[in-house]
Amino acid sequence: MGALHEGHLSLFRRAKEENELAVASIFVNPAQFNDKRDLKIYPRTLEADIEKLESENTDFILLPSAREMYPDGYRYRVNETAESGVLCGAHRPGHFEGVLTVVMKLLNLVRADRAYFGEKDYQQLHLIRGMAEAFFVDTEIVPCATLREKDGLAMSSRNLLLEPEHRKLAPALYKALRSKARPAAIKKDLAALGFSPDYVEERWGRRFAAAKLGKVRLIDNVKLAFVP
Repeated sequence: MGALHEGHLSLFRRAKEENELAVASIFVNPAQFNDKRDLKIYPRTLEADIEKLESENTDFILLPSAREMYPDGYRYRVNETAESGVLCGAHRPGHFEGVLTVVMKLLNLVRADRAYFGEKDYQQLHLIRGMAEAFFVDTEIVPCATLREKDGLAMSSRNLLLEPEHRKLAPALYKALRSKARPAAIKKDLAALGFSPDYVEERWGRRFAAAKLGKVRLIDNVKLAFVP
């Protein structure tokens, strides 16, 4: 959705390494925002994004408008009925419906051999991979490891919106996920530090967390194999 950072660029580099052509799409998808205020403040840095993609020798950039992506007014949607209502789905109604719908549209438009998704939003990756299998989509969904800042914070476009004091605190989320404590205790610890945690849960061999710092909602996850 734009506001590209090193994590995004690592996906494009891998796409260039493994394929003859690489296509990037930038589209701030209104359908996946359950909070319209969040949509309004989402960072948009299109000119800088295009420069970064050009520096990575990306072959094509797809820049659709909302009218072009939803000519039907969002009447037709992709809905998953089992795993989209947990974790972030439990706190963001309609979010994954919007994500799956737009990704299906983009996959149909580009018809790529492979599509690269970061593991930072692992639930999103998990659902997109399941959707591609369920609908016999030819595109291979390729997972890519989360990139982190030097202090451990998962790279995210939303990090640009953090207040300075919250940016200093934010890496504690990753540290908490890797602790020996159980999810309920981690949630209490995060609250004591100043986070407003939505959840800390374990699924699919991973530990997940989502928490707010000020107005910014952060998500992260780690493999349980990395937990002491």
